[in-house]
Amino acid sequence: MILRWATVARSAVAQDLPAALAAFSPGLPLAVGLSGGADSTALLIACAEKWPGQVRAIHIHHGLQVAADDFAQHCTALCERFEVPLAIHRVDARNAPGESPEDAARKARYQAFSAVAAEKWAPIAIENIAIAQHADDQVETMLLALSRGAGLPGLSAMPARWQRDGITYYRPLLAVPGASLRAWLAGRGVSWVEDPTNADEQFTRNRIRARLLPPLEAAFPQFRETFARSARHAAQGQALLLELAAMDMVVVGNPPAIKALQKLSMLRQGNLLRLWLLQAHSATPSAAQLDELLAQLAACTTRGHQLHLKVGNGHVTRAGDLLDYTRAA
Repeated sequence: MILRWATVARSAVAQDLPAALAAFSPGLPLAVGLSGGADSTALLIACAEKWPGQVRAIHIHHGLQVAADDFAQHCTALCERFEVPLAIHRVDARNAPGESPEDAARKARYQAFSAVAAEKWAPIAIENIAIAQHADDQVETMLLALSRGAGLPGLSAMPARWQRDGITYYRPLLAVPGASLRAWLAGRGVSWVEDPTNADEQFTRNRIRARLLPPLEAAFPQFRETFARSARHAAQGQALLLELAAMDMVVVGNPPAIKALQKLSMLRQGNLLRLWLLQAHSATPSAAQLDELLAQLAACTTRGHQLHLKVGNGHVTRAGDLLDYTRAA
């Protein structure tokens, strides 16, 4: 479905996108993830106008909806209008047993971005990609994290910049409300596609958008700004915890020596173990698993005492004086 600019309320504020782009200084050339929706459409146009000839678009064809071909056709027409090179990459985003549809789609997107970036548009490969997630998406991410009892990493929500597989990713619109982006497009007479799954409230994020954001807006008009500030505070706290864990690991060792680990406070033990498991083994313990691991460590007072605890896709065990992690076969 194509949503025309005339259907958008004119009262929305449209000043945030130019300010966000003025502060955005990525490496060039830059690719923009383009779904065809309002958010990515606004980001693509703004970037293409700021850096003429330096911006590319990547549309990922998930193939999960009947309208997927229409989305791709719309993106093609849009990029032709604004003279932006477009790559359309088809993926199989079906989720495996035990995997959520959102996680499957996210994994497929990253694989597609890496594949397209390596194709070397122009003389060099793309090393910088911008994603159009905005202030409302950030709030939804924080509320999801709260609903799941997340710690500081979850409450930090989405970072504005990160690296993966040799690519630097950016989210330059995290301070821009979605309504502002739609109003900006409306003022320019630019249409976009509306994904019908965005209205499907079987997805938690959609329920948050439909049922929680409107009353938040009514009760706390500045909630996007205050939530973003809380996310930054959480991210700063998490960064300090990572620094402390790295310093403790210099003393305790990698893999951790059990006796040296036991000399730390329980909180610092848990902080270090999270870092060790994540960095060395890509494993993230649940709160219950970490509590049990700390309890087993406290009871480990003799050389013959063994440790065995499932974490992620493997087990934490004892190997002499050290902790060990073994992935399941």
